[in-house]
Amino acid sequence: MKALHSILIFLGLLSLVLIGLSGPLYQLEWLTLGGAFTLLRWAVYLAIGAGILNIIALFVRRPKGARAGLSVLAIIASFIAFYLPYTQYQTATSVPPIHDISTDTVNPPEFVAIAPLRANAPNPVEYAGEETAKQQKEAYPDITTYVSPKSPDELYQQALTVAKNMGWEIIDTSDEQHRIEATATTTWFGFKDDVVIRIEAQNGETLLDIRSKSRVGRSDVGKNAERIRSFLSQL
Repeated sequence: MKALHSILIFLGLLSLVLIGLSGPLYQLEWLTLGGAFTLLRWAVYLAIGAGILNIIALFVRRPKGARAGLSVLAIIASFIAFYLPYTQYQTATSVPPIHDISTDTVNPPEFVAIAPLRANAPNPVEYAGEETAKQQKEAYPDITTYVSPKSPDELYQQALTVAKNMGWEIIDTSDEQHRIEATATTTWFGFKDDVVIRIEAQNGETLLDIRSKSRVGRSDVGKNAERIRSFLSQL
């Protein structure tokens, strides 16, 4: 029975390790995206099974000392391994399945320097269209053009500073056109989302529009909207 209990403890800890490895293995191209998600799914199944069995073993066998500590640790690991993907799933089901977010959905900023970098990306560089705009307005009505009393030059420099502070890779800038293009990379899976910022003067005010688009995936799980909100908040 001790051997079986040891296996259960190992499986509980393993579930969290597999969850953590799914992203890095995809980044290293050792797994395809589908393979990484499959690993993620089976790790969750393992976490559920190992977690339940470890809880039962903890109350039935009542281990003492180090084994009791390892049992609790395995239960905690199983819970974390289940909770992290579960929260992502909950978020995914609460937002529309879109991946192209812009403060201006009528005339969204266009990617120029980044366009060649997206040549082989599953999601094309062109704006996703009216249906995406409709879903965005329903889900993220607060994401609109930023209006400032500052001059285009001042706002451009401020926007560039914020983009750098957010850790984005600056791909191209244009002092004359007041345009910034950058790429943001997610931590876990290393997904690359591209950002373009357009600044222009209009009727005595300065307008800033920002667009963030994922290279892969039908749904961005709300990440692009979150990124734009964070940028505008810091601005």
